[in-house]
Amino acid sequence: MRIRVVSSREEIFTLNPNERIVHLAFRPSNKDIFALVETCPKIEVIQLPKSYMRTVSKSIEMFLQMQRVQLLEGDVWGHRKDINEYYTIPSSVIEKIKEMKTEGKSTEEIEKKVARESKLNPEMVAYILNKEVSV
Repeated sequence: MRIRVVSSREEIFTLNPNERIVHLAFRPSNKDIFALVETCPKIEVIQLPKSYMRTVSKSIEMFLQMQRVQLLEGDVWGHRKDINEYYTIPSSVIEKIKEMKTEGKSTEEIEKKVARESKLNPEMVAYILNKEVSV
C-alpha cells in the first residue's frame, strides 16, 4: 500500500487521477482540497499532520464526507520526498494486521498495537484493516 506525498499546492495538478491515498505535507486551503478531489476522483483518504488538521474548516469536512473521502490525521515518519514521492506502508505491517485479525483480536487491539509498533496513526491502521484485510 502506497501513500502519495504531496508537498506543494502546485503538485496537486500533476497527480495521477487514480491516486487513492494522499498525504498533504503543506497546510491546504479549501481550494486545494477541492482541486485534489477534482484531480483524483478515486481518492479515498487524505492524510494531514496533526497541526494542519486543526485548521480544516467544517465545510471541507462535510464536503469530504459527501464525497466519501476519509480525512485522517497522521504523518509519514522518516520519509524523504526528494528520494521518492510515495511512502510505502511495509508489507510486514499489513501482514501483522492480517495475522492479528486471523487470531481474532479486536479492532481496537489491532489499531493500538500496530500503531505503536509501526508509527502509523490508529486511523490509518483502521483504514488498512478495512481495506486490505478480507479474512
